[in-house]
Amino acid sequence: MSEQQALAKAEQTMSERFMQKVIAEFSGGVGPIALTDFQKRLAQNYFIGIDATLRAAEEKRQSKKSNREPVPIVWANVNMESLARNVVSAARVGLDPAQKNHISMIPYKNNSTGKYDIGFIEGYRGIELKEKKYGLEIPEVIVELVYSIDVFKPIKKDRNNKIEIYEFEITNVFDRGKIVGGFYYHIYTNPEKNKLVVFNLKEIEKRKPRYASVEFWGGEKDVWENGKKTGKEHVDGWYDQMCYKTIYRAAYGNITIDSQKIDDDYMRLSQMEQSLKDVEVAEEIAINANSESLDIESEVINETDPDPETTPTQKPQQSTLINEEEGPGF
Repeated sequence: MSEQQALAKAEQTMSERFMQKVIAEFSGGVGPIALTDFQKRLAQNYFIGIDATLRAAEEKRQSKKSNREPVPIVWANVNMESLARNVVSAARVGLDPAQKNHISMIPYKNNSTGKYDIGFIEGYRGIELKEKKYGLEIPEVIVELVYSIDVFKPIKKDRNNKIEIYEFEITNVFDRGKIVGGFYYHIYTNPEKNKLVVFNLKEIEKRKPRYASVEFWGGEKDVWENGKKTGKEHVDGWYDQMCYKTIYRAAYGNITIDSQKIDDDYMRLSQMEQSLKDVEVAEEIAINANSESLDIESEVINETDPDPETTPTQKPQQSTLINEEEGPGF
């Protein structure tokens, strides 16, 4: 058997193991069940996305000439029990890694088990989907950037004005000047509940990840040649889109959750998010992964959640991700 055939057989076996774990988790321990076609497709999408992520991470691990993590980033070293639970929770919420900006996966070393856990990070569309599913009262949401020659006038609620609203005019759609800020507007059935939240540019930048990728946010980056830094170059990036997505995440992240709708899947997603913060993955993502984007059919972080607050307890040894939150695609 050739090496390529052996690899194909190993991958098939791992795919089967993955599906068996996911099916068992879907059944809740009451015996095997038949997944719907939609559930099968979601499970397959997660396998494809995670497999691509592991391959990219392992390639990066092997490329390191020093301080290389000794444990290979391969399926055999993944905590499959935890992964299956995470996949099922995310799938039940409706997050699909084959859809742009839904969810991304990132492997990180769990020093207590010696294996790799797979962290899930919701993209800005994923946040929208989850908040709509669990929100108490779902408003219509408007998100806009404001440029220097636009005309924007917020009209706040006061004793003479019962409805919070705004006036917004784009005076030159083809040359709007520079970004000066942005806003989101929540529209409710009862217009007296409508809410306008305004961000100046400083407040948008405040939510920018600490080590934001210049490929997407723009700026200066080091140029390397033959392992040596030879200078710097300017990268335009996709600054406008990053600013827009930052406000978009805030707009849906501030929808009130209905406590009666909270279920085990919502709690598990929340726990996953906290786990990533606890191991300081947000910073590791920015340093080791956000400068690269893996564009595949099952494209699925971004960027980390804007303005990440991490509590360093256990530093991951290696991390990578498929970047869906950053980039020009919507």
